[in-house]
Amino acid sequence: MSLDNRYPSIPYLAAKARKRNPFFAWEYLASGTGTEQLVPKNRAALDAIELVPRVLKGRFTPKLETAIFGRRYSVPFGAAPVGLSGLMWPGSERFIARTAAKKNMPYGLSTVANEPPEVIGPLCDGNGWFQLYTPIDPEIRADVLKRAWEHGFGTLMVTVDVPVGSRRERQLVAGVSVPPKFMPQTLFRAAVRPAWSIATLRHGIPKFRTLEKYFATKSFAGGARLVGKVLDSRPDWEMLRQLRDAWPGPFVIKGILSAEDARLAVEMGADGIVVSNHGGRQFDAAPATISVLPGIVEAVGGRIRVLFDSGIESGLDIQRALHLGADFCLLGRAFLYGTAALGARGGDHVYDILRAELETNMIQY
Repeated sequence: MSLDNRYPSIPYLAAKARKRNPFFAWEYLASGTGTEQLVPKNRAALDAIELVPRVLKGRFTPKLETAIFGRRYSVPFGAAPVGLSGLMWPGSERFIARTAAKKNMPYGLSTVANEPPEVIGPLCDGNGWFQLYTPIDPEIRADVLKRAWEHGFGTLMVTVDVPVGSRRERQLVAGVSVPPKFMPQTLFRAAVRPAWSIATLRHGIPKFRTLEKYFATKSFAGGARLVGKVLDSRPDWEMLRQLRDAWPGPFVIKGILSAEDARLAVEMGADGIVVSNHGGRQFDAAPATISVLPGIVEAVGGRIRVLFDSGIESGLDIQRALHLGADFCLLGRAFLYGTAALGARGGDHVYDILRAELETNMIQY
């Protein structure tokens, strides 16, 4: 099933991505916040989940199809939204959107991705979910929602776990910034990774294309300086209720770690929540996501759908989350490693890896 047997797993793709990308795939995408305790904590907590297999069950084929938010997908996982995806590899949003359409899985487009909903929505063929960082201006907020809905994004995910930009020390040491600083170190890295540099020149300088119509400047550097003035990083429950009322489709809150917040999400009318610690990139003292999943599932009591995100690296990790009560899983880094390693075919390759691993391990279990 896998497209390229030289890269049979997500860690292999991550290693390949690091070799092909001047800095973003490793220092930007892979890094956590602070001293990066939460990234390995996510991994260790997932590894600690043991599943005792039962034997002599005869021949069977696991059914991976999953219905959620009014659609039936081929698998219980999809591609999570990642900001600035085009910096990991030029065209990544388009590549993963095409995978979503071809393989019948959801793809979450970030508000701060490098492609707008007008481009990505049609490529998803109905499988697009739009991730919102809430604009401060009510008119801009309404316009962004209108654009997403009219271009095929049926599910809205509002990210609530980024109240302030975190300090990502590895990025600081590496000199990675948004916008990029054209220092000798940066230029050298671009020069020794010609495939990425040529692809970037061919695809065009990355921009915040969803938001650029609301900026006075069209440059990436100018847009990066204005993002914080356009987006409200600290929405409250009242704003979420307004968004819920304004959005005609399924409404999901992304970034829940507290059982009490999960109960409040039910009360305010959310259709789902994403249990996530932002992949260890926001608050280093947070718990591993898998450790709080069972308590949140219990608190919700089946009233809304519970999705799991953060730290997934394999089909076995997906199985672990489903075993602990998740209805669905999202992966961010994995699909970006795929496109950074293999370009246009990377999204398909990641899907095939995860599906094969999930099916194999379900038969084992």
